[in-house]
This record gives sequence, structure tokens and C-alpha cells, in this order.
Amino acid sequence: MSEAIDLKSVEQAVTDLLKALGEDPTRPGLVDTPKRVAKAWQEMLNGQAAEPVQQLETVFESHHSDLVIVRDIGFESVCEHHLLPFKGVAHIGYIPRDGKVVGLSKLARLVDGYAHRLQLQEKLTNQIADALQEALDPIGVGVVMEAEHTCMSVRGVRQRLADTVTIAGRGECAPGGSHRADFLALLGNPHVDGDHE
Repeated sequence: MSEAIDLKSVEQAVTDLLKALGEDPTRPGLVDTPKRVAKAWQEMLNGQAAEPVQQLETVFESHHSDLVIVRDIGFESVCEHHLLPFKGVAHIGYIPRDGKVVGLSKLARLVDGYAHRLQLQEKLTNQIADALQEALDPIGVGVVMEAEHTCMSVRGVRQRLADTVTIAGRGECAPGGSHRADFLALLGNPHVDGDHE
């Protein structure tokens, strides 16, 4: 994984950016901006030095053998193409193999760990599905992410109402899998209705 963020270098880069934008970094209102921005980036990208899959190391034995779904896990991330934020919700489902389940809060922590780095939504969706598949070896995994991207809403085409939906399925939740339709139907979302991946 990447090394820790160099706060002093980020501060200098923000100072240089302000100058390049025609601003005076020493004027009131901007004096502490480089320091504040550096701390904000450190917080937004605190997942880049983490191994989110470690959240799934502790598993429990259960008699449950049908879909487990956690919906509406909020997340924020930063687009690696424009360095602008995107945010939304993740829905995760899996079918335990041999009753092997993970604590529900670990799914939210998994999303958070992968989201807090420079990302693409498509990559993020697949990273979460792959981590669950690797750690739990479930019968099936489904991940759906819905997000608003500020690189679309505040610049370019300026589509403020556009959402991006990405889906990743593994095993019986993959396209054509016997539980894919069940997983998508249980999300109860009219925007998610097919085998698009």
C-alpha cells in the first residue's frame, strides 16, 4: 500500500496551487488554507495505507445459509481522474458457505477502507466483492454501489441529478447465477434491475 501522506508537501502544493490560480496565499482567509486542505486530504485518503480485507479476518459460525444483505452503507471517496469527491451508498449481500458469517459492521468498515483512497467507482465495487469472496469463500457475493460524482455535477456536463450505479457479482450472485435476481430484488431499488456489470 501507499505510504503515509506527507502533510508538509501537501501544504506546499496547495500554496503553489493557490498562487497558480491567481490567489495570494498570505491574504486573510487563505493563510491557514494549505494546512486545512492537507489535513482534509489526510482524512479523505486514510484508507490508502490500510488493508481493508483485514476487517473480515474474524468470522463466526452460524446456521444461516441464505442471503445476508446490508443496504445503504454510506460512503465518500475521491475520483482519481479529477480529484473531486463522489459519495453514495453501497449494498452488500452474500450467501454464507457452511454457515461462515462476518460481523455486519465489518461490511461497513470494508467499504470505508476501500473508499478512502483515490478511486474509480467501478474499481471500488469490484475490490469489495473480491475481498468478500477471498475472505469468506461464500456461495455468492453481490455488491451494488450508487453514487453522485461531483466531476459530473459541478463541472463538465453539470448533471446534478445523475447517479452512477455499479454492480459486481461473484459465484451465485454473478450474472446468470441462481441468486442474482433475488439479491437485486431484495435491494428494492428501481434503478437496479438487471445483469449490467
